Amino acid sequence: MKRIISEYKKFALKGNVLDMAIGIVVGGAFATITSSLVSNIIAPVFGLLTSGVDLADLFLVLKEGSEGSPYVTLQDANQDGAVTLSYGLLLNSIISFLIVSWFAFLMVKGINHLRQDEEKAEDVKEGKQTKQCDHCFSQVHKDATRCAFCTSTLTKDNV
Repeated sequence: MKRIISEYKKFALKGNVLDMAIGIVVGGAFATITSSLVSNIIAPVFGLLTSGVDLADLFLVLKEGSEGSPYVTLQDANQDGAVTLSYGLLLNSIISFLIVSWFAFLMVKGINHLRQDEEKAEDVKEGKQTKQCDHCFSQVHKDATRCAFCTSTLTKDNV
């Protein structure tokens, strides 16, 4: 039993698991913000552009309820027991997904840019910004096409 608990501790306390847990919590909070953005800002603007149509109230009645149609809102249809195809809610979800995925893309892109900057700084620190000339064995910049010391032409194969 102690062995299983020990293995579990090793698993749960690994950096990747903790990073994932933090990501899930932040992602859930971000999804709440995005949902609010869609329902409280984007949907009303869309409603103004479409003469007051609320995305959440776009639906098709597949089977009428006890009192019958017309139903002004999705809530009215649901209260009457109508079977509906609520494509407006799907549109809200698609918009939310697009917003979340766009911001996730921007965040990953920004993080990758920061990592590249850190890698470049490490390369400079470790001397990986240079390569050796095959002719005079001097250290030249890794992107150089000609050796500054012996003026030999350098190829991409020089390391």
